[in-house]
Amino acid sequence: MTDPAYTPPAVWSADTVSGGKFANINRPTAGAREQKALPVGTHDFQLYSLATPNGVKATIMFEELLEAGHHQAEYDAWTINIGEGEQFGSGFVNINPNSKIPALLDRSGAQPVRIFESGAILMHLAEKFGAFLPSDDSRGEVLSWLFWQIGSAPFIGGGFGHFYAYAPDKYEYPINRYAMETKRLFDVADKRLAENEYLGGNHYTIADIAAYPWMEPFVFDAIYDEAHKFLSIDEYKHVGRWVKQIAERPAVKRGRIVNKTWGEEDTQLPERHSAADFEGKNL
Repeated sequence: MTDPAYTPPAVWSADTVSGGKFANINRPTAGAREQKALPVGTHDFQLYSLATPNGVKATIMFEELLEAGHHQAEYDAWTINIGEGEQFGSGFVNINPNSKIPALLDRSGAQPVRIFESGAILMHLAEKFGAFLPSDDSRGEVLSWLFWQIGSAPFIGGGFGHFYAYAPDKYEYPINRYAMETKRLFDVADKRLAENEYLGGNHYTIADIAAYPWMEPFVFDAIYDEAHKFLSIDEYKHVGRWVKQIAERPAVKRGRIVNKTWGEEDTQLPERHSAADFEGKNL
């Protein structure tokens, strides 16, 4: 089936109707759309996020640090409802001018420091606490896999996920284009994990923390409608082994539900301020 032809105009207009699930918030401009202060808790680290694959990276990292005994990594996590456009409030834009979650305010030093972009947050925390990022010769390998994931996510989410599950109309070309790239990325990871326990080598690192939230829902058939079947995810046996191994980590079980606002009530934790908040939750 051939997709309907589209001839782009000489100059694209911001008045173009895009349609789709996120049409109510998508605009071609940056900056705050309303004056809205962010809530602030008592801990040094203030995280503003949502339990999307990118958001979960940060909460898993915090929970892993706490699990490893880094008690100074206590944090407050606040939900930013991106479907309602809360990422365009002035307080959030002050932390992340790109208006994407997650965004972090680190108040542990003499002056508050803002960190945005999930990979930057993982590196900032790893270096601050000396954890999950080696200092030996394997550091370069870990960083390479970290940035492989950061660069790959748009093809999976904004590419495959959008055209397969969210676009108002389904077209063959973009679905095939991004399905092929998503499968290629899974194959890259599968080949690596056939020879190594983790992406960075023999140890669990921020490379795994970054990649896991994107690959886990495909393995467990929990993202983008029938994507698990459509992409034949069961082919990637080594990715499956790695995902299931990481899913059993106590910190991962906790981090996955922080800032989660959907699903069964006992799997949601819209805000997180202490370990006691997990009591009664289905982990």
